[in-house]
Amino acid sequence: QLQFVESGGGLVQPGGSLRLSCVASGSTLDHYAVGWFRQAPGKEREGVACSSRSVDRTNYADSVKGRFTISRDNAKSTVYLQMNSLKPDDTAIYYCNSLTPEGDYWGQGTQVTVSS
Repeated sequence: QLQFVESGGGLVQPGGSLRLSCVASGSTLDHYAVGWFRQAPGKEREGVACSSRSVDRTNYADSVKGRFTISRDNAKSTVYLQMNSLKPDDTAIYYCNSLTPEGDYWGQGTQVTVSS
């Protein structure tokens, strides 16, 4: 069974950067597309970025285009989210996800707080 563990969140000032990591276990990551989602307090969960199995196809929410970059290292079973020029509106819990024929898998999330 596919499992994800996210890390790399924290407190950062506006304009700063963070790199989130999502380590997969239970299956080889190269079989699946993987996405990053986030949920801010009082708001619904929203998609942020996703990566196809071959990483050459990526998609981003309009709100993060040009600032966030998703990448993956299938050999390390890890997906990354590089976040630059962070804004207070980026404050949320960030989750890793993959929807597969076997199920819909989520990590426990990592908190990102952007504040001065």
